[in-house]
Amino acid sequence: MRRFPSRIFAFIVLLTSLSTAQDLMSLMSRANNAPLLGDAATSSPAPGADHNLSFPSSITLPRMGPDFALQVYRNRMVAQSEELASYSASTVIRAELPDTRQTGEYELQRQYSAPPRKLSFKAIRFSGDNFVKSNVILRLLQSEVSHVEKDDPALNAISPQNYKFSYKGTTSIDGHVVHVYHLKPRHKRPGLFKGRIFLDAYTASIVRAEGRPIKSPSLFIKKIEFTQDYADVDSFTFPVHIHSEAQARIVGHTIVDIYYSDYHPVSSTVQAQSSAPAL
Repeated sequence: MRRFPSRIFAFIVLLTSLSTAQDLMSLMSRANNAPLLGDAATSSPAPGADHNLSFPSSITLPRMGPDFALQVYRNRMVAQSEELASYSASTVIRAELPDTRQTGEYELQRQYSAPPRKLSFKAIRFSGDNFVKSNVILRLLQSEVSHVEKDDPALNAISPQNYKFSYKGTTSIDGHVVHVYHLKPRHKRPGLFKGRIFLDAYTASIVRAEGRPIKSPSLFIKKIEFTQDYADVDSFTFPVHIHSEAQARIVGHTIVDIYYSDYHPVSSTVQAQSSAPAL
């Protein structure tokens, strides 16, 4: 299975969280955990306080309509790709072959920088079967590095150029009220997927994406399904968990979970300021 995990995650890109309107994004960043409209707590004034003065105890964002939320999200995608200069993060990859009862867990430190786009990994520890390490996890990492450094992000972006969007209403994920959109690829090429995305109704941050690739990344892969969860870190949005299950022609059912934590992003603005010569 030389090409087993090749491009399994080529359709998963780092989705974005910076708005083109910096003031709006600063407000959103501070209010990610703000209560929903109508739920903001009120408090009685202290004895002797001026009852004519009123100060809000928290910032509450208005709920966005589905079309506007999708547009803000698209702007965030473009802005993050331009603003993100580098980041580091801890990564734990757990792979399992249920049919043969083989497992492996690899902890790594990942480092990304741009431009040009570069992704590297530093091994921390591994436990489990070496077959899983060599034939699943390492090949997966090689595929991700190749995708980041060689592929055109615009060809895989969640954009109107690549997808048709169909609004499916709202639901709740981990306390977030989210808009749900069904995605149908406009092109049948590797990297695109058919499925759904979930956008926070108050900030337009992506909370989850799920589905299956429109085209199998390898002749050895019959089917892949994935779920990817996201979280905001500073002014950016990053994946925090990817769960994928694949049916491979040689090894059968394959389960991979990737956990990301301890993100340290650096914006191009901060990087430029730190590298500017002192007067």
